[in-house]
Parts: sequence; C-alpha cells; structure tokens
Amino acid sequence: MFRNAWKPIAAAVAVGGPAYVYYSSRSEQHETFNLPVKVKGADGRPEMSTRAIPLLAMKLLETRIREHQTLNTHSTPEGPIWKFTTAALSSNDPIEDANSHQVVQRDASDPSAPGDYLFFTVMDGHGGRDTSQLLSRVLINAVALELSNLVTDPKAQSSPGVMQRIYSLMGSPSSPASQAFLDADPERVSRAIENAFTKLDTELVNAPIQVLANNLDAESRKNKVIPDLSQHPLALPTMLPAISGSCALMAVFDTAHRDLYVACTGDSRAVAGVWEKTADGKGRWRVEVLSEDQTGRNPNELKRLQSEHPKDEADYVVREGRILGGLEPSRAFGDARYKWPRAVQETLSQAFLVGNGRPLRPPPALFKTPPYVTARPVVTHRKFDFPTDTEASTSSESAPRFLVLATDGLWDELSSEDVVSLVGGHLAGLKGNVPKNELSTLVPTSSGYLGIDGKKKKKEETPGSWAFADDNVSAHLIRNAFGGGDETRLRQRLSIPAPYSRRYRDDVTVTVVWWEEGKEATAKVTTIKSKL
Repeated sequence: MFRNAWKPIAAAVAVGGPAYVYYSSRSEQHETFNLPVKVKGADGRPEMSTRAIPLLAMKLLETRIREHQTLNTHSTPEGPIWKFTTAALSSNDPIEDANSHQVVQRDASDPSAPGDYLFFTVMDGHGGRDTSQLLSRVLINAVALELSNLVTDPKAQSSPGVMQRIYSLMGSPSSPASQAFLDADPERVSRAIENAFTKLDTELVNAPIQVLANNLDAESRKNKVIPDLSQHPLALPTMLPAISGSCALMAVFDTAHRDLYVACTGDSRAVAGVWEKTADGKGRWRVEVLSEDQTGRNPNELKRLQSEHPKDEADYVVREGRILGGLEPSRAFGDARYKWPRAVQETLSQAFLVGNGRPLRPPPALFKTPPYVTARPVVTHRKFDFPTDTEASTSSESAPRFLVLATDGLWDELSSEDVVSLVGGHLAGLKGNVPKNELSTLVPTSSGYLGIDGKKKKKEETPGSWAFADDNVSAHLIRNAFGGGDETRLRQRLSIPAPYSRRYRDDVTVTVVWWEEGKEATAKVTTIKSKL
C-alpha cells in the first residue's frame, strides 16, 4: 500500500544528513516545505540540493498512523484480562519491520493448567525485508518447538493439551508421548529460547550453502566450477533472507508460573511499566527496561566482540559504534556478509546472484575473522504479578501492568521514561493535548533498571505537548514519537517520502501488552483490526 503512496521524487536521490531545515510555502493548490537532501551531481558525486516536499493533509496522515493498528483481547475463567495492541509506520518502501504474536491456551489435560503461553515478537529488518518477514512466520514456532523438547521426567506422561496446540501451529504431527512441556525451570527455558534463536539463524545462513552442495555434480567438484544457479527456484528465497538482516525481540509470558522471558537479538527494546502503591494512595509507574541495546556503543557488546577476535582487531572491530564501521546492531539474524568467510561469499554470489544482476557487495574492508555478528539473544527472566483477590476486593480500580516491545525507530525518538508516562496516561484515560512539562505531574513515574542505551545521543527534547488522541495505545506512541500535539511538526516529519525519509525517521513497530484483574465466564480470544 505504501509502495503506491510514496513515490521517490528522483530515482538517483540519496538521503541527506539528519539535520532538519524547513522552509514552508503556500500556494492555492497545496502547501510545501523545502528539505535539504543529497543528490548525485552530473559528475556522479553527491552534492546538496533542496527539494520542495508537499505537506500532506492531516486527515491522510491520521489514516497512515492508524492504518496497521490492531487490538486483541484474551481472557480466561481464571483471569486476568489480557489486552495487546500493535501499530506500525513505514519509512522504507516497503517497510522492513515485521511482527507476530501467538496465544497457546492450556486445556484441562495439561498438568500445568490453568494458564497460557503468550508469545509476542517485533522484528527490525535492514538491508531489505526478507529476513524480518521470514522471522515473522517462523520464529515463534521455532521457539515453541525448542520448548517442547524440554523433558521434565523421561517416565512422565505426555501433556497432550498444550503440546497438540503447539504442534498444530506448526502443521506438525503430535508430539511423542515421552515429551512434556517443561516450563517451571527459568534457566532451562531461557536456554531453550536461546538455542531456538541460534539454531534458526544457522539454518537460515546455511540454506544457500546446502542448495549449492546439492547441485554440484562430480565434474563441477573435480574442476572446481561454480554452476550458475541463478534461476534455481531456491536461489533468491534462500539467499535474500541470509544476506539481508533483522533484529528480533521476543516476549514469552507463562501465565501458569507467572514468568516473563524477554529475548533480545539486536537493538529493539522492551520496557515494562510496573504499578506501585504510594503513601498518598495515588500510585505511580516504575520504569523497568528489560533488554539492552546491542550495538557497538554498548560497552558490554564492545567487550564481547573484542574478546572474540584477535587482539590486533580490538581497535577497529567496532568503529563509530558500528561493527567494522558498517552495521549498527551487534547481534542480528541473517547479515551473512558479516558471517560467511570471504571465499564463501564470492562463491555464493557467483552461483546465485550474478546471473540475476544483483551481485553480493564485498564484505567490509576490515573483514578478517568472521563471524562478527551473532543471532544469539540475551534472555532475561522476570516474575510478573496479577492483582490478588484481596487487592481486587479492597480497591475500586483495576491494577494493570504493561510491557512495550518496539523497534529502534521508536527509541530513536522517545526515552523509556517517555514511553512509560505516555502509556500510563493513556491507560488512565487522558484525552487532548498535555504540555510535556506537565505529564509527570499527571502520570508520576519512578526509575527502576534503565538498561544500557546503545543508541546515538538523542536530539534535545523539543518543547510542546503530548497528544492523547488515539484509542490504540501503540498508534498513540507512534504519533507522539513524531510530533504529538505539534501538528506542524507531525505533518512535516510524516510527509517526507521515501527515500528521503529514512535519514529523518526509521520504520517503527510497537506492540503494547497489558493485563488487569477480571474474570470471564468462558475463555476467549478477540481480535479487532482497524478498518481505515
């Protein structure tokens, strides 16, 4: 849909620097503003130019903010009520982000019943959307399969309820009778999630190598001739997800044991808002960051990378916060240019890509001892709580908690504290515009663990107001990331078309999950999608 709406003004344009310089003009037909960009000059070298950008109508931008929003609710006889929203806004054309979720409900035959498993993922693609789109289809299933292989007791009877559901999601036959879903040991569950991520990436990166191996005859092997497999049906379907890349962030809620697992590969971020009682009875939100931005600017990642490579690479394995001066996330799926040895890259490019007119770019100049990037996630475990019956009976209000998963396009614009305040205010029912310096009074917060910020230094916060105009809390965060109550700023930032827009804002995908007290007569899952 965006492909038709966002047309590049000139095919040879490369986006300019991130500084904003706007000059607005008005004509009888439409409003425009001038944007400095880099273009290719007559000699092929980049030069600065100015483009007049049409200022899009607010009604159209409202549609874009809400176009991909969804709202889901899930409740069980035991409570609580779960609600989760997702919204996305593109900068790239097409968008390189992706997301998915799945609820696995236990039935009475499950020994851990009652309770469910709720999986949520956001993927931030780069260098194309092939890797992120693939992960949106298979990552949750890969983790579910790995978890299914945990065995509590070889002699224990199987748990057909939850396992049959998981296997049915993957279109696989029922699990062997000896398997049971081990979900009571956080260390083993964390290890299983980690293994699922790394195994999936290994399969993804090795897939084109396997295709090539299966199509080498004895004569080719003997003479070391690389066959032209560019028209093989698996040529691009295996190569493109391997050479593009994607960060992945997953949250797994185990409601039976009240365990929350967050697995992070890359620089997407998970932030929780935890409701705290206060002496004045009003309460406040505690900000808890549940992941670390995995970039070269994260000192933990820098130390890890330096330890994994020879000492003579220590000074340049990370340059200007990027891996070998190129890739920003230090962990990612795909990105085989940072994983395959140079000879493998050249061979696969010749076999699959040259014949398609899209040869693989050579690896970075400093490339010596791959791999430099891993998909192995950092998995954190937390307990989460529900309101007790006592709390429910003594309080006139519900006590929600929430988790925000978002790709880095959101965190480039908003701090973790901003996001918790904005979600807290939304859940409290705020409406209209709220001056930025007044929100902390209306929605008090406190700081828990704030994680490690691996992003570039953010721009100084601009004065203005936050907007509480969206029913969908994920769309609400996207609106406020790019202008909030400042309509002129919002219109200008969202009017910039691809390819210019990428240097002014990134793709954004946001999922918000919250839970509150409540009991229902029957279990149900409801999905509502925007009809705009």
